[in-house]
Amino acid sequence: MGLLFVQRLDGNGVFKCRRCRVDAASKDAIISKEFQGSSGRAYLFDHVVNICLGPNEDRYLITGLHTVNDIYCSCCQQILGWRYHVLPQEKAYDQSQKYKEGKFILERARMWKDS
Repeated sequence: MGLLFVQRLDGNGVFKCRRCRVDAASKDAIISKEFQGSSGRAYLFDHVVNICLGPNEDRYLITGLHTVNDIYCSCCQQILGWRYHVLPQEKAYDQSQKYKEGKFILERARMWKDS
């Protein structure tokens, strides 16, 4: 199987997987705190680490139809949120939502914040 490579994040305000406490994102990478996940409040991040992506899936969210990938912790495989898939220009569903493409949603209920 091999060794698992885990990236560590420096500084205060590191969000970690609630189950295994592996680093997932820094508070400095937060774009917005105004998102809703399936388990409650969620944050939009520009960059996350130590994750695996699920397959592309079209999903109806609050803001309409999006192509997303579920995000799993690379250490314990706990689902953490989802990533907005980058779509070709001709496939973008709603131009006002294009800023989310390639960004990551982490659900607060699935995270632990190291302060």
